Amino acid sequence: MSAEGHAADGAGPPPGTRPPGGEFADDGSHVRAGSTLTQEPSAGVWADVVGQEAAVEQFRRAVSPEGSLAQAWLITGPPGSGRSTAARAFAATLQCEVGTGCGTCRACRTTAAGTHPDVTVVATDKLSIAKDEVRALVMTAQRAPATGNHRVLIIEDADRMSPGTFNVLLKSIEEPPPATVWMLCAPSAEDLAPTIRSRCRLVSLTVPSADVVAELLMRRDGVAPELAVRASRAAQGHIGLALRYATQEGALAAREESARTLLGLRGAGQAVLAAQALVDRATAEAKEHADAVATEQREAFLRSAGIEDGKVPPALRSQLRQLEEDAKRRQTRLVRDVLDRYLLDAHSVLRDVLSHQLGTGSELVNVEVAGEIEAAAQVGSGRITLGLLESVQEARQRIAGNVPPLLAIEALLSRVAVSQR
Repeated sequence: MSAEGHAADGAGPPPGTRPPGGEFADDGSHVRAGSTLTQEPSAGVWADVVGQEAAVEQFRRAVSPEGSLAQAWLITGPPGSGRSTAARAFAATLQCEVGTGCGTCRACRTTAAGTHPDVTVVATDKLSIAKDEVRALVMTAQRAPATGNHRVLIIEDADRMSPGTFNVLLKSIEEPPPATVWMLCAPSAEDLAPTIRSRCRLVSLTVPSADVVAELLMRRDGVAPELAVRASRAAQGHIGLALRYATQEGALAAREESARTLLGLRGAGQAVLAAQALVDRATAEAKEHADAVATEQREAFLRSAGIEDGKVPPALRSQLRQLEEDAKRRQTRLVRDVLDRYLLDAHSVLRDVLSHQLGTGSELVNVEVAGEIEAAAQVGSGRITLGLLESVQEARQRIAGNVPPLLAIEALLSRVAVSQR
């Protein structure tokens, strides 16, 4: 991740920080830089916080003259619901020169651009947020705002902090300086330590409808209507994933092919081969991105150290090794993210099969493979499919719990294959 932005005293931000509008959505999906906080004049900075009317009203009420502004906020919601986008919009509203999040004043524009000196965002594309990153952030929190109304500190993926890291943060959350506002983003309140969540005001986001997401893609990103609808339906309300499907060539086609492969499994041998191919594909995708980030970071490090010939002095080699270790952790997380994306897609396919078996009449998510879904529904039973849906969730939990991904995927696909004989 880039580490741009500026502290109040003109120094750089804490290690691992980045400004709003970075490279990843709140689930780690790759999106275009600057795709957040694209203002619509009537809605100001809240234009991109779609399908969250109750949450937006809660934020706006807090900054109104009649409201009560908490100094610690916990913003929760399913992956792709827009937690990070909501946090940045709230930060812009807090800094807004007219107090409404107008989207046009200098404070709103610099917050959206990631250059406001009093807004700091910490995110990670590794497995966890390090203690040192949070310690540096706590030090930043003690400084008075340089130009704005508040010093705002946003921690994306706050659930990726360890118990020890929570302890580093606790004191600052308990007794923040008067002008400091913390915002922690996580899938659910239970993902944070009780001592942290009890000191935060909770705002819960929901999964936006596919129609709302499609409208956002068309308005904000210029996606053609038919493609926006297809991508949003496939993403099931996940904004970052919908953008990926709409803008990455071949992404929707690959998703449909994976669905056909899943529904076409008929034996353990096929399952093992499919699992290996899937993990290989995820590893290659993760390595490509991790290598690109590592190269960028290495070049930035060498430039900052004034090294032009590539020969790193002994005193700096430990820092270079740390960059290499970070790259490995980044790749590990990205592999998990790619596989989790596949498992969510597999869940939607099996749910379509179950819907067909139960005759619910619900609209299919995977309409492009409707024929295969109907055939699978005739082979099995609702009870078996329900068990497969539980197996998908188990596979997700196992991978998140450090079970080797290949073993978790093999176990799942083998069970699917057996059920479809």
